[in-house]
Amino acid sequence: MLLNRKYIPVLVTFGLFLAMFAAGSFRYTGFFSSQVLLNLFIDNAFLIITAVGMTFVIVSGGIDLSVGSVIALTTMVSAALVQQQGWPPSVVIPLVLIMGAVFGSIMGAIIHYFNIQPFIVTLAGMFLARGLCYVISINTITIDNAFYTSAAQTKISLPGGSYISVSVVIALAVVLFAIYMAHYTRTGRNVYAIGGSEQSAVLMGLPVARTKILVYTFSGFCSALAGVVFTFYMLSGYGLHAVGLELDTIAAVVIGGTLLTGGVGYIAGTVIGVLIQGVIQTIISFEGTLSSWWTKIVIGLLLFVFILLQRVLSERRLT
Repeated sequence: MLLNRKYIPVLVTFGLFLAMFAAGSFRYTGFFSSQVLLNLFIDNAFLIITAVGMTFVIVSGGIDLSVGSVIALTTMVSAALVQQQGWPPSVVIPLVLIMGAVFGSIMGAIIHYFNIQPFIVTLAGMFLARGLCYVISINTITIDNAFYTSAAQTKISLPGGSYISVSVVIALAVVLFAIYMAHYTRTGRNVYAIGGSEQSAVLMGLPVARTKILVYTFSGFCSALAGVVFTFYMLSGYGLHAVGLELDTIAAVVIGGTLLTGGVGYIAGTVIGVLIQGVIQTIISFEGTLSSWWTKIVIGLLLFVFILLQRVLSERRLT
């Protein structure tokens, strides 16, 4: 029964997604189609990648506020090197991925070895990464490189006349790798153990330092990869890209059933949490008369509901 209780938030999230998609399908002509569903993945591929990294961080009992700024920094570095310096994408893309991973590992090391709250360290990382964007340029840098434009425009055809983008393939590959790492590797089990009780993990002899640093390294890597995908999506680098995305990411993870206190969370739930945000945006666009700010309002209400649900389940588990 205890195990079943852990699945309740994920099942509620999945049920909510089905209900919202069904409501949109009944209300709007053309909503119920495979392409509308696939567009949720196409439009939110970068958010799915970011949220996967954030899931590991929150499961470990931490938080990462730097993800949106790392995405913006990735777009700026990519645009500056490719567009202004003439570097080939085959060099730039691995470089920015390494940059994101190193940025995350440094924050993870500071959090662990100096015993500083993740909120403070990653907040400093957020300001640092965002500030570095404006050191590169205060203006938008447009990318017209053939590789980036091709990646942005390529459509992978599926049966029934629908299609997905290259970004969706990358996002799904990250999701599958993350599911394997979380549930079928020793590292994944260590992350859950640390999130459940770091003191117990230390007493059991688990590699707490290595695991925590690895979690933030992976989050930094995912943010940089999301930045690459976002660059495909926007074909530009700009210091104001992905402003506030860290909050959307945390919201998706929490709505997906991951406990903010750590120790419980599922990658599949996080993906559904992202898709719920996408459905809300799609319904608003189909309605045509609603402001885009309704997305924030609905997500805020859902967050309240899921946080209360988590609290109720936690109290029942203690009793």
